[in-house]
Amino acid sequence: MKKTALTSVHIDSGAKMVEFAGYYMPLQYEGLSIEHETVRKAVGVFDVSHMGEFLIEGPHALELIQKVTSNDASKLTVGKAQYSCLPNDKGGIVDDLIVYRVKEETYLLVVNASNMEKDWNWIKSNNTMGAEMKDLSMDYSLLAIQGPKAVEAMQSLTSVNLADIKFYNFEVGPFAGIDHVIISATGYTGSGGFEIYCKNSEAKQIWAKVLEAGADFGIKPIGLAARDTLRLEMGYCLYGNDIDDTTSPLEAGLGWITKFSKDFINSEALAKQKEEGITKKLVGFEVLEKGIPRQGYELKDANDNVIGNVTSGTMAPSLDKGIGMGYVAKEFAKADTEIFVQIRKKQVKAKVIKFPFYKG
Repeated sequence: MKKTALTSVHIDSGAKMVEFAGYYMPLQYEGLSIEHETVRKAVGVFDVSHMGEFLIEGPHALELIQKVTSNDASKLTVGKAQYSCLPNDKGGIVDDLIVYRVKEETYLLVVNASNMEKDWNWIKSNNTMGAEMKDLSMDYSLLAIQGPKAVEAMQSLTSVNLADIKFYNFEVGPFAGIDHVIISATGYTGSGGFEIYCKNSEAKQIWAKVLEAGADFGIKPIGLAARDTLRLEMGYCLYGNDIDDTTSPLEAGLGWITKFSKDFINSEALAKQKEEGITKKLVGFEVLEKGIPRQGYELKDANDNVIGNVTSGTMAPSLDKGIGMGYVAKEFAKADTEIFVQIRKKQVKAKVIKFPFYKG
């Protein structure tokens, strides 16, 4: 199992460690509900250094990114980031990712840990224009400082005005005594905050200073368990659950990052799918009775017909109710539609609702 630069720190902090995407990662420290609530109401820090980072550079960098991603990266100026996906040639998704424009001809792609090798090989196989590619995944660490108090708690660590960094924008500047750190107003929780990219050798110093600076604001280290419940309350997709090689970005509700103003891999087929209409759609639902939906559970109509499956499900700590996501036949995708979740031997009533579940 791979380790991050902070693995020993997590173990020393008493974290419950698990294998995740080939890495030894902290699942939780004090407990899921405490950590979840800390991010929603104050500020928490996650080690997400298992994520992959690819640098695409040179005069052909944008051309390659435009070919392999669904969003329009030509709209990015230096200092801006963009959520996107890598469509495959069969109508599905290789991965979802964030594209950062670091310099005029330098882009940083941040990909999911479980897909690093697959993504690298896919992008490389499509690099017919000769863009320069570097895999920085093993050299860099990534910390997510998330929560409504993140700006206030972290401002003492940098001369960059954190409040001025808009959502999906970033600055390169000093942070926690380290120069040239990427401070990005991105995250996976829906509660605001930043992601900090630094070299592995700098991670321990930054982690310690973040906890020190945030002490008066109630900061806590947060594990992967709360990361999952936080993202699910927002209706954010998790690769391998809600999107994969077989799910179309249009079916997954990712039409907003699928721009047909340019050509990209499989864009013609996806444009045809948009024109003809999708037959299934990823929806959010809340359980109206007692029960917790889990991945793989069947979704049914009132006549006991299977209409889909749960892709992600949990008891939402902020809402105190069971929520889930899943693909259903299009006729059941409208908000307030009554559906049923097969939980063991019982059909539990639920209703389709619009994302996000958590309105903050």
